[in-house]
Amino acid sequence: MNFIKSIYLTPRFFYAIGIIVLIFFISYFYHFLYYAGLLLIGALIVIFAVDMLLLYMRKNGIEAHRIVPDKLSNGDENLISVNLKSNYDFDTNIELIDEIPVEFQIRDFSEKRLMKSSAKEEITYHLRPQRRGLYQFGKINCYVSTQKLGFVSRRYSIENKVEQEVPCYPSFVQLKKYSLMAFSQTLTDSGLKRMRKVGSSTEFDQINRYVKGDDIRHINWKASAKISQLMVNKYIEEKSQPVYSIVDSGRSMKMPFGGMSLLDYAINASLVISNIALKKEDKAGVAAFSTSLTDLVVADRRSNQMSLILQALYNIKTEHKETDFGRLYTYLKHRITQRSLLLLYTNFETKDSLQRQLKYLKAINRSHLVVVIMFKNSELDHLTQRPTQNKRNAYDKVIAEKFVYEKKLIVRELNKNGIITILTDPKDLIINTINKYLEIKAKNLL
Repeated sequence: MNFIKSIYLTPRFFYAIGIIVLIFFISYFYHFLYYAGLLLIGALIVIFAVDMLLLYMRKNGIEAHRIVPDKLSNGDENLISVNLKSNYDFDTNIELIDEIPVEFQIRDFSEKRLMKSSAKEEITYHLRPQRRGLYQFGKINCYVSTQKLGFVSRRYSIENKVEQEVPCYPSFVQLKKYSLMAFSQTLTDSGLKRMRKVGSSTEFDQINRYVKGDDIRHINWKASAKISQLMVNKYIEEKSQPVYSIVDSGRSMKMPFGGMSLLDYAINASLVISNIALKKEDKAGVAAFSTSLTDLVVADRRSNQMSLILQALYNIKTEHKETDFGRLYTYLKHRITQRSLLLLYTNFETKDSLQRQLKYLKAINRSHLVVVIMFKNSELDHLTQRPTQNKRNAYDKVIAEKFVYEKKLIVRELNKNGIITILTDPKDLIINTINKYLEIKAKNLL
């Protein structure tokens, strides 16, 4: 049965059958063509048998091996390669159909190659996942036909050892990209700003003897009186400040942009900013919240901190419920007691929805430094810029402008209450978040 299932007739075979049928039809008028048709049928049978013999003379005429990363990077192009090896002693035409995970909805992927005898070939392609989770690759299907005859194609369905289940994690590709940029000269090229350090250090280090050039404001008069010599307090730059990325996993973050949900944009940004915070010698932590605080990784600078953060972000799921900021305040009050920088990824669509939660945000901001990060509706922005061609376009444009203006009012209200706010396009989220973090560090706001 498997033998029968592996046999596929090529277009060349059907063309030959069509020619033979045409010859038999014409033979009704020219009888001598009848014998020519019989001769062609005999020749086709012989050629078909030879073609089958050539293709099936080897048990494993084609070997294939798929190479995929250990984990996929969400929202990025991931390289997939398939290595082919021909064990035939003659040239073959090969069509590769790889069983790509169903989540990508790619139903027409195929690659054709001419393979020389005993040759090796590598076929590569890219996949861009748009959600986290497990992706199941299926079989590698190779359809092989002889180059010179090509009347039949043999299917090799390579399975078992090449079937792979690969997890898709938050974008570690962007993590590496922005980690390099944040400490290089390419910051301004990508929209990132270098911030000049202002203010003075605040963390006490030790008491030293006064030398010319020391700041006289730091003279320790009590220590100086004890030994009858000027002594000064030495300070170092305050480091290891807790930085938390808190991701709203409520239903408002399910909204899609560019194929990805706002939740996944926020998760990717949280991974990047956590890595940069650790490299800036701060403590990084993450958490998700909706009706409760989940996936909490306490801010720290342990060697495995990024691994813990990556795993926590991978596990975050949308709860499809309205976010309860009151419970968030309660959880933060009891579980994060040290004053911290809280990068709060959420989304308010109307001013009324903000007013219901504003008192909790103000309460959180009294104990921590809160940065509320919200998303522009880029589709509405594009709609407001379209030319008006009819009444319906005009109505759509007015409604879109109303929602855009509502977002600006929300930002203004948050700023008025002393809450730092970022309103950003999803695609610019990482850059704008890094800029704000660097600005806060430069101004010693925490």
